[in-house]
Amino acid sequence: MPGTNLTRVEAQQRAKLLTVDSYEIDLDLSGAQEGGTYRSVTTVRFDSAEAGGETFIDLVAPAVHEVVLNGRPLDAAAVFQDSRIALSGLEQGPNELRVVADCAYTNTGEGLHRFVDPVDQQAYLYTQFEVPDARRVFASFEQPDLKATFQFTVRAPGGWTVISNSPTPEPKDDTWFFEPTPRMSTYITALIVGPYHSVHSSYENAETGQSVPLGIYCRPSLAEHLDSDAIFEVTRQGFDWFQEKFDYAYPFAKYDQLFVPEFNAGAMENAGAVTIRDQYVFRSKVTDAAYEVRAATILHELAHMWFGDLVTMEWWNDLWLNESFATYAEAACQAYAPNSKWPHSWTTFANSMKTWAYRQDQLPSTHPIMAEINDLDDVLVNFDGITYAKGASVLKQLVAYVGMDEFFQGVQAYFKRHAFGNTRLSDLLGALEETSGRDLKAWSKAWLETAGINVLRPEIETDEHGVITSFAVRQEAPALPEGAKGTSTLRPHRIAIGFYDLDEASGKLLRGERVELDVTAAESTQVNELVGKRRPAVILLNDDDLSYAKVRLDEQSLAAVTEHLGDFESSLPRALCWASAWDMTRDAELSTSAYLDLVLSGIAKESDIGVVQSLHRQVKLAIDLYAAPSHRDALLARWTEAALTHLRTAEAGSDHQLAWARAFAATARTPEQLDVLDGLLEGSQTIEGLAVDTELRWAFVQRLAAVGRFDESEITTEYERDRTAAGERHAATARAARPTPEAKAEAWASVVESDKLPNAVQEAVIGGFVQTDQRELLAPYADKYFEALRTVWDARSHEMAQQIAVGLYPSIQVSEETLARTTEWLSSAEPSAALRRLVSESHAGVERALKAQGADA
Repeated sequence: MPGTNLTRVEAQQRAKLLTVDSYEIDLDLSGAQEGGTYRSVTTVRFDSAEAGGETFIDLVAPAVHEVVLNGRPLDAAAVFQDSRIALSGLEQGPNELRVVADCAYTNTGEGLHRFVDPVDQQAYLYTQFEVPDARRVFASFEQPDLKATFQFTVRAPGGWTVISNSPTPEPKDDTWFFEPTPRMSTYITALIVGPYHSVHSSYENAETGQSVPLGIYCRPSLAEHLDSDAIFEVTRQGFDWFQEKFDYAYPFAKYDQLFVPEFNAGAMENAGAVTIRDQYVFRSKVTDAAYEVRAATILHELAHMWFGDLVTMEWWNDLWLNESFATYAEAACQAYAPNSKWPHSWTTFANSMKTWAYRQDQLPSTHPIMAEINDLDDVLVNFDGITYAKGASVLKQLVAYVGMDEFFQGVQAYFKRHAFGNTRLSDLLGALEETSGRDLKAWSKAWLETAGINVLRPEIETDEHGVITSFAVRQEAPALPEGAKGTSTLRPHRIAIGFYDLDEASGKLLRGERVELDVTAAESTQVNELVGKRRPAVILLNDDDLSYAKVRLDEQSLAAVTEHLGDFESSLPRALCWASAWDMTRDAELSTSAYLDLVLSGIAKESDIGVVQSLHRQVKLAIDLYAAPSHRDALLARWTEAALTHLRTAEAGSDHQLAWARAFAATARTPEQLDVLDGLLEGSQTIEGLAVDTELRWAFVQRLAAVGRFDESEITTEYERDRTAAGERHAATARAARPTPEAKAEAWASVVESDKLPNAVQEAVIGGFVQTDQRELLAPYADKYFEALRTVWDARSHEMAQQIAVGLYPSIQVSEETLARTTEWLSSAEPSAALRRLVSESHAGVERALKAQGADA
């Protein structure tokens, strides 16, 4: 039985038979304040290529009342099974189907999510349909290549707002009648319903006379924190840059951005109605890195209006191209758009996206960028570091390979040729071959159809005067992780090589020489243009981060970087060296102790706040998981004292001060250190410039709860100060973090033994439950995890089950016993391919930690 799955073969067969024309969707949400179910009436018109053909339409619903095909009533009880309504006896040419069902509100972030704000007790709704969840709201042919127009009619409580892909009409008798959309895929349709607060403006293009209405929405309880001017500014920057580069006017009637509660992802590219997690409406002070990430999210979704919405993949095997293009475009817009606030975005890209990609590409689940997606279960676990980050990294290299102008000329041709249609990768590559004159078939085969990372090392010979007599780039293709499919391969790389020397006057490492070249798909590539030049202090392969590869420094460069990493004048080479050091630590080539030495020697000079915050996270992870257990306490003590010193000496009110406050709170452990947190909360201690605001207070409370200083009374007192949805989540985290058997049992039961928690609260409880300094207390839950996992996976929705499968895996129990228990479960439990993948990835994380601990011994 198919359950809720759909195979690619089934989708191909259905697309061969059907052409879908239009949907009319009538939803009665007038009872949304009370919840439960709602009436959904769908009329879909489609053509069949065959007389008497058979197919099915997708629907996930508690009850189906009517199914009428071409005026012929069908027995709903007989034709509706396993999320499908069977349709037989189709007429050749036009057909009309009407389905009347009761659909359910959800609290999982899938389908039509319903949330009640504790501040005003009002319900707020929004849809989330990617990958296959439009079928939870209306009957649909749920695959991206069956595009159609969509006309929504929605009844909702009086005084509420209803937003969809088409502009919002004036309601008549609390009913909103929307105009039909352009042709689009089911997964980018949307409804957002509730008493939302809104701010409106427009994008104006003086040259063309174009005017696009813009809207920003959030719950009224967040309105005081909504910095709409900043959001509109980034949005307009994106409109200017994308329309110029794509040479295609924005294709929809308006552009709304809706900050919604309990959102599972960062955002979703619903056509003209983008939903964004409302944590991006900042309630408290955050660093500039948070604003940069929010801007990147805004630009990512805006880029999708063209690449993904206007032109859409035929099937989910090209999901990578959809997400990689938007990820590349967001960074490129920030880097190159006039007056961008974040022209250093490629530093952030190297620091975050590349690190994510390298980590993902070394797991047993690594796969080619162009993954084989056989069914929906495959795609649901493929929103990963390969699909987003490696894909975008490879696109960045492709731009360097074909030229930026040629790249965007190809993209322009692609949009014009396939507007409102569906495509495959070959359609884009064909357009790029036309504009660049490059044959991309070999490039595509090497980069998109194979898995794994190459390692690039310089091989340098000099004479007695320090003049280079021979220079080569050696390329390695390490074996893929055990269990990964395929074989490793050497690839062509477009890279730059930078020469850096220490400037005595400024004390900075400055680049004095740069060459750009193609590294061949061979073990060694000679670089003759560097012969005869004086050897500098640092030679950096893949300077400017054009390619996707691990980079290793030669011995002399490594020595200079170890002493002067913080002295690079530019942020990007610093980020590349930091990333290389972290990669070496993860690969057990550099001990955690040595990594901590390196960070403490250079972090004070690191000006990029995003890099600083990444280093904070990486140091904590390294000490928690990669340090030899006998060294861990000493390393934690050293790091925490350093964090407190930096907190006290950082510039008052600066981003660095706030980042160090959070880093200190994350590992404070001695009575004296905990007294600092307690004092800052009470106000008996102060640090000049540090505002202990709502979010920072919760960080302190959660740490004090985790070490046993705070219990229910203190947590409740803090929640009384912050009776909001965010306060509920923070309090749930603090309660689950308490170091008592009773607190752990209560948290475990609420997540594993009950399915009542909404998605965001479940995530918060899991985050509090797992504390790296509570290994002994949590040890018994390793067996409980494996005993419950299969049952939980089979019973819960995908998002909820994945939170549990990943979040509660005993990752902090770094031992051979954990590996053996995991292996035994994998061999006996018969998990689905998706669950097997998630557990295998966690197993690989413990394997890596054990090796790293060995290197630190």
